[in-house]
Amino acid sequence: MNAEKIKRLQQNEAQVRTGGKGTARRKKKVVHKTAATDDKKLQSNLKKLSVTNIPGIEEVNMIKDDGTVIHFNNPKVQASVPANTFSITGNAESKQITDMLPGILNQLGAESLTHLKKLANNVTSQFKVNEDDDVPELVGDFDEASKNEAKEVEEAKEEKNEQEMAELGKSEPEIAPAETK
Repeated sequence: MNAEKIKRLQQNEAQVRTGGKGTARRKKKVVHKTAATDDKKLQSNLKKLSVTNIPGIEEVNMIKDDGTVIHFNNPKVQASVPANTFSITGNAESKQITDMLPGILNQLGAESLTHLKKLANNVTSQFKVNEDDDVPELVGDFDEASKNEAKEVEEAKEEKNEQEMAELGKSEPEIAPAETK
């Protein structure tokens, strides 16, 4: 091969042609779909169903069979009753039922309650209750201790007053007569 032909082939590879010399070029660049376009299509389809916003819903919990909960905090809820369609949008978090206790108890159905009972039995079997965990009985009386403490404080005050009087050399304090003008 000729050195010139090798250079031309390398240049053609650098241009990255999909076909040969006479192939047609692509007319436009292929744009991949993003989540924003999917969201726009979803909103336009919801408009066609004439959904209405439902205000005042603070949280939505969707409970799965495996015990996990999809939790929405302050979601945007839209509904179309004739079309039997509900739309819940917002930030979703996946949590365990045990993480949501006790606030989720009033939302649980019969199936979820049985699942919760199984979890509770597993937890209690792991942590066996010892008899030593009971509250100990009281040994002394707290009222007597506080009375004794109050007596000690009063005795200390009396001793201090007696010492001050002894330093002054007086047994009884004198009352100074009031001056008259």
